[in-house]
Amino acid sequence: MSRRYDSRTTIFSPEGRLYQVEYAMEAISNAGAAIGILATDGVVLIAEKKITSKLLDTNAVGVRREKMYKLDDHVACAVAGMTADANILINNCRLSAQRYYFAYQEPIPVEQLVRSVCDTKQAYTQFGGQRPFGVSILYAGWDEHHGFQLYQSDPSGNFGGWKAVAIGGSHQAAQNILKTEFKEGLSMAEAIPLIVKVLAKSMDTSLTSDKVELATVTRDAEAGKMDFKIYEAAELKPLLDVANAAKEADAAAC
Repeated sequence: MSRRYDSRTTIFSPEGRLYQVEYAMEAISNAGAAIGILATDGVVLIAEKKITSKLLDTNAVGVRREKMYKLDDHVACAVAGMTADANILINNCRLSAQRYYFAYQEPIPVEQLVRSVCDTKQAYTQFGGQRPFGVSILYAGWDEHHGFQLYQSDPSGNFGGWKAVAIGGSHQAAQNILKTEFKEGLSMAEAIPLIVKVLAKSMDTSLTSDKVELATVTRDAEAGKMDFKIYEAAELKPLLDVANAAKEADAAAC
């Protein structure tokens, strides 16, 4: 039955489904995982890298930073899905942020930035000759209205605020772990080991620094400046070693 209705993004099936949007979400489920946790003093993001060939130049653009991107001084994101599609949406986000700052001389509120890119995503499900963006995005940011925030959006244009969320491959397993492990009022010092632990448990293989990207969004309250930090391999290794050891201990106990 679906074959009669999946050739166009604008045609509903008799069951009220848009198959091309569902296929886009399925494509994301086959991509590398990305997880976000909202803490009291920041937001932490982690993602599984899929580009791990020894022949790649790890300092080249698009290889060194495959999953984490800075959108503005106060907003960053992690992506899961088709990187080419993500690049288009990331550029749109950056343009929206700069246009808002040019017009109002203040940073764009995080929710308004997310809403603007989700409006673009939704438009690609409603007009003929276009296909949905095959990417989900986690947005981490801070503004003076709501403090630190974590949002997630999918190819349909839906978005929502989360305390902890996972997208991409094995996202359901990671989400189940977050439901049991996450606690209200976590600090960044507690959220960082937790997010590494969740990714380790949801992956079939051990974590290594060439397979993982970890980033944090924090704010220096005294200076009033935001800090977006992507962890380098030397900083990642101790965290990954602890998570791998805990995973092996759990497996041995079973």
